[in-house]
Amino acid sequence: MKVISFPSLTPSLFQSCVVTRCIIRSQGYSRSSLFKNCDTCQTFRPFPPFQPFVNLPPYSRLPSPPRRTMSTSSGTTFYDLKAELPSGQMYDFEQLKGKVVLIVNVASKCGFTPQYKGLQGLYDKYKERDFVILGFPCNQFGGQEPGDDAAISSFCELNHGVNFPLMKKSDVNGDNTNPVFQWLKSEKPGLMGLARIKWNFEKFLIDKNGKVVNRWASTTTPEGIDANVEKLLAE
Repeated sequence: MKVISFPSLTPSLFQSCVVTRCIIRSQGYSRSSLFKNCDTCQTFRPFPPFQPFVNLPPYSRLPSPPRRTMSTSSGTTFYDLKAELPSGQMYDFEQLKGKVVLIVNVASKCGFTPQYKGLQGLYDKYKERDFVILGFPCNQFGGQEPGDDAAISSFCELNHGVNFPLMKKSDVNGDNTNPVFQWLKSEKPGLMGLARIKWNFEKFLIDKNGKVVNRWASTTTPEGIDANVEKLLAE
């Protein structure tokens, strides 16, 4: 850790830089804080009146704020989950034990909707090897899934030949998030730890033991994850 010493300066006038996380040591006090636009660690700005930190050694770094994480404190596993089908019956995830599963939030009027064909191709390629795709229609992104469940099913079958299971239309963000996506997001947050789904056709890949091993954004195509599916099926 880099330390810059300014023995003749008053510690109440300075704070350290966010780029290198330097600690300024002066008169036996230490303080690490945020500073903007510093590339050389030679420029500092005043901060509010200094209060000495008692019992801190000269080179101690102040503790960072606790990271916010999401956990499944209930102990729920992938195989405990259930999802509602358009018929009103429940799809029990216990039947997925020992299988590789891809879960996707889908929409019929999205720029990524052509990915349905790629998803169906992936399903056709590997379904005999215990590979399952589950689609979760959702209307939360630009209102791009406005139809009811019957219209969604008909569109997917007629236009894209989809025959992998589609669940009942539901939310994937917010207070009414379906239990499956609540669990998936807690197990595999996205970029920078943000859990929320960003857009249609995000993808979660679950291995044979019910562990979420990959999460991809909408821009990742089904063809782009073929090798990942193949690898899990071969294990």
